Amino acid sequence: MENMGYLFAAFLIVWIGIIGYLFVIFNRQKKISREIETLEKSLKEKGIKQ
Repeated sequence: MENMGYLFAAFLIVWIGIIGYLFVIFNRQKKISREIETLEKSLKEKGIKQ
């Protein structure tokens, strides 16, 4: 029972890592979506149909 502090710390670090990773992935997805919208707008302005 004396190692519960270490277990809790490891558990907390893992969850912080998971949340951080999800945050990074979410931000990348938003950036890619904006880039796709920009490219689609550029194609429409040039008259290229999809």
